[in-house]
Amino acid sequence: MCLGIPGEVIEIHPDQPDLAKVDVSGVKRLVNIGLLSDDPPKPGEWVLIHVGFALSKIDEAEAAAALSFLEGIGQAYEDEIAALRSSVID
Repeated sequence: MCLGIPGEVIEIHPDQPDLAKVDVSGVKRLVNIGLLSDDPPKPGEWVLIHVGFALSKIDEAEAAAALSFLEGIGQAYEDEIAALRSSVID
């Protein structure tokens, strides 16, 4: 099962502006933000991520609600976070 997971944009990749470092529940990784080129996210903003792509920008309250829901569904969320951890970027 794949989930859309909220993540906070930490920084935009300096050499590839379609990539951003995003923090997802403490796991940092690069995410493609190219689908949001009409209104690209900035550091400190939240995005909804699915299979490595930011699909939409969301506000912090929506991100918190989504994380709370995802944590409540249990194993599928834990599996998704484990997959993210395997591709950690420092």
